[in-house]
Amino acid sequence: LISLLPVTHAHVSLKAEVLIEPHTHVYKEDLVILTCDIQGGGDAKWTYSWYKDNDTLPHNILNELFGDDTMQKYIIFSADDSDSGYYTCKGQINDSQSSEISDAVTLTVSEKPLPVLSVSTQSWLNEGDSVILRCEITDFHTDWIFSWHRNYEEMRNSGGEIMYGDSYTINHTTHNHTGVYFCRAEREESSMRLTANQQPLWITSESPSVSLIINPSRTQHFINDSLSLSCEDQSNSTGWAVKRFTQSGGFNFSLWESHAYLLDFVWWQLISGSTYETTSLSTSYTGVYWCHSESGENSNPVNITVHDGDVILESPVYPVTEGHPLTLRCLYRNTNSSNLRADFYKDGSVFETQTTGEMIIHKVSKSDEGFYHCKHPERGESPKSWVSVRGPLAVEDLSGAKGSSHISSESELKEASGLEAGSLVEAPFSVVMPICSAVTVSPYLVVTIILLLKCYRAR
Repeated sequence: LISLLPVTHAHVSLKAEVLIEPHTHVYKEDLVILTCDIQGGGDAKWTYSWYKDNDTLPHNILNELFGDDTMQKYIIFSADDSDSGYYTCKGQINDSQSSEISDAVTLTVSEKPLPVLSVSTQSWLNEGDSVILRCEITDFHTDWIFSWHRNYEEMRNSGGEIMYGDSYTINHTTHNHTGVYFCRAEREESSMRLTANQQPLWITSESPSVSLIINPSRTQHFINDSLSLSCEDQSNSTGWAVKRFTQSGGFNFSLWESHAYLLDFVWWQLISGSTYETTSLSTSYTGVYWCHSESGENSNPVNITVHDGDVILESPVYPVTEGHPLTLRCLYRNTNSSNLRADFYKDGSVFETQTTGEMIIHKVSKSDEGFYHCKHPERGESPKSWVSVRGPLAVEDLSGAKGSSHISSESELKEASGLEAGSLVEAPFSVVMPICSAVTVSPYLVVTIILLLKCYRAR
């Protein structure tokens, strides 16, 4: 009897599942693909419906482009905030057979993280200083890797391999480390590459192989004035070009070796060799300039300011040697003379008031280093300029080439020591009296003095 009873087959409902690629947490502008998978659905021809936050999603035109008219995949070409939410789907074979709706899967769309490049010290450094650059990113992913770049070129180690790591350390800076640095962050499973902020490093050397020559020789200039820049080479390097960095425009490769070219909407004319000239300055010329050779050598960088006011400060382009005089002048637009009253400020405090518009520190010391500017009671004030003071020249610096005590000419000695004209004639006699008081100390000193006097008279 049991075998004669009809058998009723139980209908097993299939359930849909939402799969999201690449992740359930993505960034803005990412491509996101949602797939509706019917577990155990076999080879049946399913069509699919999609829901976001319980609302039915319209037909996606991107599916047609990918040849998917069944809507098994829901494609978000460029994710946005509005795409965040929870998604469900279901499949259907015909009007009478469909799957169970899937469990909800939440998609979160976030802003792209920005890597941040920081420096352990100030941007302006002396040769020999140490510095650490760090690249950090705050994100829900922790598998970021960082590569390092200087002047838009990938930095490589001595073996030619790209340098990776979340920090870059320079234990002993040289002027060749001058440049604009940034790091890039990327993940192995993503094609996204994120670039950090630019961080310049300006290294000042006492004896760079090339100098940036500025004419007029000052760091501040009025708008509409003329300015020329050139590279004066002391070595055999070739391919010198002037580079610059501005806070608004970032790093620019160089003032190219062409007759004229446009740099951030600023025209420079190549007038001869590697000399560039402009006849009408504007504030957009403000920035840090330096010379750079094809072999990677750099001059000392110079911060040039173009001011649209009526007052500028004339200060030394390069560091002043300790013990030498420092002269600052307050210059006024459309006035040839600086012979006007001016207050001079150092680090924001009044340093000196002069009726001549000129301030002189006869023997500068390291404590005189700082930011200076000047102010006229009616005409206004100048921008600030950094005045750097370096230690006294070593004996090897006074003697020309290192390891040599020979000075080949009077002009070389005068230039090296900073002596004024006539000092060389007076120097032998100016030291006689102090030496005489020390004659009793050593008989060898007497012989030395006699030889010096004979050499002097022989001249």
